[in-house]
Amino acid sequence: MSVGGPFHGVRVVELAGLGPSQHGAMLLADLGADVVRVDRPPDGDPDRDTARRTLLNRGRRSVALDLKDDADREVALRLVDGADVLVDPYRPGVLERLGLGPDVALARNPRIVVARMTGWGQDGPRAGHAGHDIDYIAAAGALHAIGPPGDVPVVPLNLVADFGGGGMLLAFGIAAALIERERSGRGQVVDVAMVDGVASLMNFAWQERAIGRWAPERGSNWLQGAAPWYRAYATADGTFVAVGAYEPKFYAQLLERLGLDPAAWPQWDHDRWATLSDVLASVFASRTAGDWERELAGADVCFARVRSLDEVFEDPHMAARGSYVERDGLRQAGVVPRFDRTPGGLARPAPWPGEHDAELRSELDVDR
Repeated sequence: MSVGGPFHGVRVVELAGLGPSQHGAMLLADLGADVVRVDRPPDGDPDRDTARRTLLNRGRRSVALDLKDDADREVALRLVDGADVLVDPYRPGVLERLGLGPDVALARNPRIVVARMTGWGQDGPRAGHAGHDIDYIAAAGALHAIGPPGDVPVVPLNLVADFGGGGMLLAFGIAAALIERERSGRGQVVDVAMVDGVASLMNFAWQERAIGRWAPERGSNWLQGAAPWYRAYATADGTFVAVGAYEPKFYAQLLERLGLDPAAWPQWDHDRWATLSDVLASVFASRTAGDWERELAGADVCFARVRSLDEVFEDPHMAARGSYVERDGLRQAGVVPRFDRTPGGLARPAPWPGEHDAELRSELDVDR
């Protein structure tokens, strides 16, 4: 059931957490890492059906350990001894109180990478505070930029901090530390903070501001839906389409395909954006989303139909690439990114807590 991806041969010990740490560990598992998830012992029999459907835990083996118990902690330390990576999902100081902190891990295994996944980071005034995606994007300036003018900010799911600035940054940080270890022979601690990740994702907004193309008012910039050529429109069947014709040549092609003269509508004439938005709204509302897909097929106008989760499998491009797959009766995203020589894969379904206790304890040569 192994996957021969680029992380094949890398052992990761993932202390059970939620969201960002799960996602980062999933990315590593998808690309071939042997990820052992240390779950908390369940109260009673584990809910195996729910566990199998917890897609962010796919690709792992699971051992159930009470890290406050001396014997179970020793099992965790044995796992650390043979690991390349330890993923810490706790607030600062918790790992140390459990006797598994970086000093202990690196003393036992000088080559281990200790990746610490938090919202606020390992230091700073809020380091020990609770938080969620919405709090991190608020503090880092992203939430303020999302939503209509004069209204409350709009929450963009939990993709920005939890997964873009969290899980993906965790996987990237681990990969970078493993590459450096090949030169130095030494492990190190990686401080992955979602607020830092969101700040990095915001550098394009900072760039636009430095160039002079970013107004402070929410909803007034082209990336925020103010530009008629970068927003979504309703169609005749009540569904939506999206256009993103930022480059002048794509903007010109879009208007021409819609029967409008680009010369009559200068792309960066902010004073006419609202009027052109009304014109385009009327045009798109005249036909269904399917009609527009057929009309604009093959045209370089930066167009896509807005699809729900129930509809993404119908998108021809997503289907052709296998971006979404069905495995064990569960629809889910496929493995990313893609490698031509060492592709990853879906090695095993998500485990229930402790599913691989006997197997892993046998490998470690420890009793139950």
